[in-house]
Amino acid sequence: MSIKETQIIDVNHLATFGHASGEALRLQILRALSRDSFGVLELCQIFATKQPSLSHHLKVLANAGLVTTRREGNSIFYRRAPLPKDEVFNALHGALWTAVDATELPEECAARLNEVNEVRAEKSKAFFRDHAGHFHSHQEQIASVELYTKEVMTAIEKYCQTSGLAAEIGPGEGQFLPYLADHFNQLIALDSSAEMLALAQEYGNKQRLNNVTWVNGDTSALTTFDDGLDCQVINMVLHHVASPQKIFDDCYAAAKPGGVLIISDLCEHDQTWAKDACGDLWLGLNSDDILLWADHAGWKNIESSYFAQRNGFTIQLHCFNKTDMRSQHEPFSPAKLGN
Repeated sequence: MSIKETQIIDVNHLATFGHASGEALRLQILRALSRDSFGVLELCQIFATKQPSLSHHLKVLANAGLVTTRREGNSIFYRRAPLPKDEVFNALHGALWTAVDATELPEECAARLNEVNEVRAEKSKAFFRDHAGHFHSHQEQIASVELYTKEVMTAIEKYCQTSGLAAEIGPGEGQFLPYLADHFNQLIALDSSAEMLALAQEYGNKQRLNNVTWVNGDTSALTTFDDGLDCQVINMVLHHVASPQKIFDDCYAAAKPGGVLIISDLCEHDQTWAKDACGDLWLGLNSDDILLWADHAGWKNIESSYFAQRNGFTIQLHCFNKTDMRSQHEPFSPAKLGN
């Protein structure tokens, strides 16, 4: 039986969808929101458009169910909406996403989008540069290492062999590194903050970790390791990251076929003090967003769980693996990494 025979389409809904998707700037907004979420002022900057006009376009897209919002303190961020459950509009939205994602933003818009993310990233770096020595005490109020160590290590033992090459992205002060260093032959500790990496290395030296390569840089540096990584671990980092989608993309490119990515992070919350106390860019993360970012990058979800509430916070754990051989790796050169 066809869709036409089983479902009557609301013509007004269809007209609203057609109106929202029938303007070039709105399609470009949807393209920008395909990988990240942005506030109104950020979108105004990206598209060099005044706020009243940009807000109008966002309202039209929201009325058509093409964007959703999320409040972060006093700011509202827009993201592309998930596919609707309605069969007809699920197909329409899906076709629109496919078409929009086949387009490219104008070069000047893409450059300004990168500038927005660079400002976010610099804000995070500045926080860790200024608070590296005190970060641990603030983080303990939210999620200490002990709260997620058992669950993350259980996932590693379940999905990763006790050998090979692993990486911890954003190791903080290094408390989780001994667990990984004991489990894998070689380990990479990567952090974009030189100050935090120095603290992790100091801790690693005290623990006599002799199989760790220390890398100051972003996740694109991981693709320089020959043959790819067996396991990548990201603990309590994504809510500090300007563009989480880029992390998933880089980790996928760095993984060997069958490689595993394990992520623990905060679920969405409304405790705005965490932004000032811990330098958080995001008030936790929506698990659907994490799964969507991973799927866009090519990762397959193999397990998700939720645990360890403290002071109103909940931790989510997601495990992914790489099921194909699409990425290519350059030979590893320590000199290239500068460490």
